Amino acid sequence: MTENVRELTVQPWAGPPPIAKIRVPGSKSLTNRALIVAALADGRSVLSGALDSDDTRVMVDSLRKLGIAVEHDREAKTLTVPGCGNKIPNKDADLFVENSGTSLRFLTAMVATGQGTYRLDGTPRMRQRPVSDLLLALNGLGSDARSDLGTGCPPVTVRARGLDGGNAFVRGDVSSQFLSGLLMALPYSRETTTVEVDGPLVSLPYVTMTIEVMESFGVRIGNRKNRRFDIRPARYTGRPYAIEPDASAASYFFALAAVTGGSLTLEGLGSESIQGDLGFVDILEHMGCKVVRERGATTVTGGTLRGVDVDMNAISDTVMTLAVVALFAQGITRIRNVAHIRHKETDRLSALATELRKLGARVDEHPDGLVIDPPAKLSPARIATYDDHRMAMSFAIAGMKTEGVTILDPDCVAKTYPGFWEDLGKLST
Repeated sequence: MTENVRELTVQPWAGPPPIAKIRVPGSKSLTNRALIVAALADGRSVLSGALDSDDTRVMVDSLRKLGIAVEHDREAKTLTVPGCGNKIPNKDADLFVENSGTSLRFLTAMVATGQGTYRLDGTPRMRQRPVSDLLLALNGLGSDARSDLGTGCPPVTVRARGLDGGNAFVRGDVSSQFLSGLLMALPYSRETTTVEVDGPLVSLPYVTMTIEVMESFGVRIGNRKNRRFDIRPARYTGRPYAIEPDASAASYFFALAAVTGGSLTLEGLGSESIQGDLGFVDILEHMGCKVVRERGATTVTGGTLRGVDVDMNAISDTVMTLAVVALFAQGITRIRNVAHIRHKETDRLSALATELRKLGARVDEHPDGLVIDPPAKLSPARIATYDDHRMAMSFAIAGMKTEGVTILDPDCVAKTYPGFWEDLGKLST
């Protein structure tokens, strides 16, 4: 691959299909959940295998501004968190979360358990990302949380006085992060809280992940068919906690195996993984790949690919990866039930449709998904990334099979996977 300051032209795979074992960095979703829970806990926690990326640095920086002295050993890939026992040390703080949705939603709920005034803001795109449903739920539980501009988006000010508990309703169709943020904070309410989900719940595996992290730190909650959650007052206990490799990041390497006919093994992601996005390999298997699932690893071997019709609501962070794989399949691929990804780092459905068309695909954009008809031969293209890390990493896979694919603003991958280009390049050497 050749690189300059603002763009990167991906060199197509040369030689026999890749056969390799890879370990991607730690899960962003697990790292940021574990940071919140460990910060609230009694005692010290050591998070091993933690991701070091823009999103996790934002979270660490915010916790430090709250007075929680997180130590980050980048070489050892550990985060040491001295739990505050739900007594947030600093009573006033300004938290800048850039474009990290998990940081914004999780920290808003966390600071509501404290005593003080906390302001949260981010990039221009973050100021377009909704948070009103979370604010309504917190206010119903005794908080004073407001969207400062009245837009239902950041900047947000929380005048915290602890949470009373009681009953709360939260919409489930915009982001599961609202519910996850509430669940992690609510053990520190004064009374038992019942949270009911209003409407369909998107990205359910991420809520399951949240509950499993909470349980690892000693707090169990009542779960009635993922529609109603009962959270009694409880306390997290600090502990060592190992973070799995990121299944969303692994999807790009699984996709590479699929489109090149290679065989790639992702170490540390096996049959016992708690990450829903590992389900991406089930779709690849349906498309014609061979998948071997072991306890500590998953291997995908490419085959003749055929189009699929698939509901990706539960694993929507891999929609962009599948959309690129669809370019190399025989027949049409339909991706459904992912309207909520229009509220991510960019409107991902619109961005995907625009960039796939540059490569020669016929794409029908629907309110909740895409229909992709691949071309007989892909065209060279300059791919805009919209400051969205997943756009860059997904379309890199197209460049591994097609001449002339240039990724604009390749450094945006630093949001969740700073070493992506280096790891991809290692497979070519």
